[in-house]
Amino acid sequence: MRAIMVMYDSLRRDIIPCFGEKKVPMPNFERLARHTVMFDNSYVCSLPCMPARRELHTGRANFLHRSWGPMEPFDDSMPEMLKKAGIHSHLSTDHYHYMEDGGATYHPRFSTWECYRGQESDAWVGDCSKKEPEFAPVLLSPESQPERLQNIRKISGWQNMANRTRMRKEEEYPQTLTFDGGIRFIEDNIDCDNWYVQIETFDPHEPFDSPEPYQAAWFDPDRPFVPDWPPYAEAHEDPETIKQMQKKYYALAQFCDRSLGRILDRMDRYDMWKDTMLIVNTDHGFLLGEHGWWAKNNTLEYNEVAHTPLFIWDPRYKTAGEHRTSLVQTIDLAPTILEFFGLPVPERMKGKALGPVIELDAAVRQYGIYGVHGGPVCVTDGKTVYMRAVRNPEEKALEYTLMPTHMVGMFSHDELREMRLHEGFSFTRGCRVMEIPVMPTRNPGKLEHDILFDLQSDPGQQKPFRDAETEGRMERALIGLLKDNDAPKYLYKRFGLDYIPGKREEAVHETDL
Repeated sequence: MRAIMVMYDSLRRDIIPCFGEKKVPMPNFERLARHTVMFDNSYVCSLPCMPARRELHTGRANFLHRSWGPMEPFDDSMPEMLKKAGIHSHLSTDHYHYMEDGGATYHPRFSTWECYRGQESDAWVGDCSKKEPEFAPVLLSPESQPERLQNIRKISGWQNMANRTRMRKEEEYPQTLTFDGGIRFIEDNIDCDNWYVQIETFDPHEPFDSPEPYQAAWFDPDRPFVPDWPPYAEAHEDPETIKQMQKKYYALAQFCDRSLGRILDRMDRYDMWKDTMLIVNTDHGFLLGEHGWWAKNNTLEYNEVAHTPLFIWDPRYKTAGEHRTSLVQTIDLAPTILEFFGLPVPERMKGKALGPVIELDAAVRQYGIYGVHGGPVCVTDGKTVYMRAVRNPEEKALEYTLMPTHMVGMFSHDELREMRLHEGFSFTRGCRVMEIPVMPTRNPGKLEHDILFDLQSDPGQQKPFRDAETEGRMERALIGLLKDNDAPKYLYKRFGLDYIPGKREEAVHETDL
């Protein structure tokens, strides 16, 4: 048995022809759709990048217990479990966050790995030349953010522009090199069995830089649009500027489509459809001005971010060109891969192997929970989205960890001074953990009360509605999911929910389908 995962970062579901409008030509995604099962109700669990990747390893929610951070000593790791079982796991990636403090324990879980440099503000190319204070040509509207963030973004812009000096041709781009590496692994091992390769590119994450041929399809060469890095902020730009930035994203997405075609070519050339699983997925989407916002995290997790594209070919079922409506999440991918290779799925994993969904569209859960650490929490059944506002914002969010690092640095002395020892959770295997207050309550989008969206009548989430019966049902589901995931007790107080030790809500049983 062999398996390939092609993973993108920030890939919007609605631009892919089989899921949304056909305004962006993506012939290889259309080709992929003919070969795979398409999941119409695939949702994130934890956001953003590294929290989602921890779930890809562990098959359980990350955001209830900690924010961005490394794998923990007590974590299950799907690639490492494969490795220990004699199944070679390989990572080919340009996702530079693996090389930073907050992600440095992920790639060594694989049997082998390779990382290609230069994405975004990867500290790669050393450029000591003097830079003008305003020099940040890749940025769009930096003035829409506080001065501290403006400075961070300027530095990131300088680093990114230095990195771009090494990317003059398509074959020099990190995405191309990442797929080159993945294809090399496939071709070197085409006559071998029992391997898993994860080909993971940072694209189409911002900045939306792509080779010239992809830009040329969207922009008049006599009227170039230079900015390609939107802020994590409200979209105050005029409609034409927003439209131009969207085109930058579309061009980069077409570059992603081209790279996907290279993998499909190998699947065809080596007749791999007969014995090789193929998964194509992303960690989350990205707001391109919708709901008055750019990006993610600093606003509510609307479906442009939370509702993700997912494609799976499983040679055991030979089901292709069909849609599935059952609710699935990122946490389901680790169990799905382990089950494919005949390995037991640890009880600590809350995700479900997706074989029943692929074969019969049989539900593996009724509700899914998702969010960003410290912010509101969302619940969906695939038809309704419930966003629960924080009720007690005066309390700090708490981190539970044995690996106290943020994205690009250690926890500060001030943070660690308030650290307490916590008894641990059901998934920490008897280990006590640090409980660290780290930040005030996040309130993205200024959410002051709960919100309901009916996705069937309002797929664009423009018209929140109120209905006491639905809110009650979703609240009960939330309590059940919190208990099922052994969420910290303080979260119940923060969200104004009743906690009764030992009592499992009815909704928990509904998630254990």
